Amino acid sequence: MFYLITKYLITAGMVVLISELAKKSDRIGALVASLPLVTILTLIWLFVEGQSASKISNHAYYTFWYVIPTLPMFILFPYFMSRFGFILTLLISIGLTIVTFVLFAALVKRFGIQLM
Repeated sequence: MFYLITKYLITAGMVVLISELAKKSDRIGALVASLPLVTILTLIWLFVEGQSASKISNHAYYTFWYVIPTLPMFILFPYFMSRFGFILTLLISIGLTIVTFVLFAALVKRFGIQLM
């Protein structure tokens, strides 16, 4: 139980740290947020919990492919934010990411990469 609580506190602490950094500096907050901290922590937790090398490797591999279709959201978010406000921009971004992911998954499937 102590391990699980520690795991949650460290992981949640990273999110809080990033949001606090972002309050102080847009650039520093974005830099730290862009680091694959969640993925690194996940890889560490999988390793500590005794998952196979194959499982850990697959997680890293699929994370790479799942990040790509999220990138357009980061480009368009500032544009939408200035026009539609935060909530609508967030909803548009979620929808855009879903559509982009489905299209991207169909594209890479032609090259033998199965994402869905």
